[in-house]
Amino acid sequence: MAKLTLKDGRIFEVEAGLRLVLALKDNDVDILHRCGGHAKCTTCRVSFLEGEPTRMTEAEKERLEARDLLGQARLSCQILTDGDMRLEPLNTISNSDLDDAGPRPEDNITPDPVWIDAP
Repeated sequence: MAKLTLKDGRIFEVEAGLRLVLALKDNDVDILHRCGGHAKCTTCRVSFLEGEPTRMTEAEKERLEARDLLGQARLSCQILTDGDMRLEPLNTISNSDLDDAGPRPEDNITPDPVWIDAP
């Protein structure tokens, strides 16, 4: 099990190994995921206060670099819940003009992950 603590104080116990975006969504956390978890849109961004993973997928690194966000945010669609984390969702339905978060991401990370050390 992994413990997710949100900046607002909410705490969730989730199964280790879940995609972070799904762990958040399935616990009714307001977070966008417009591309359906394919590391294309960067709307599922989170900021870590504690427990930031030391690995990332190449797709996450490439997308964050392309948007000049590397070191500022992480993509919850590219992260597995493998330990306790304290974080804040950065893009939400409530702070956007959108009607829904986006299509539900698949259970497994897409595209197929190639893991690297996070810079």
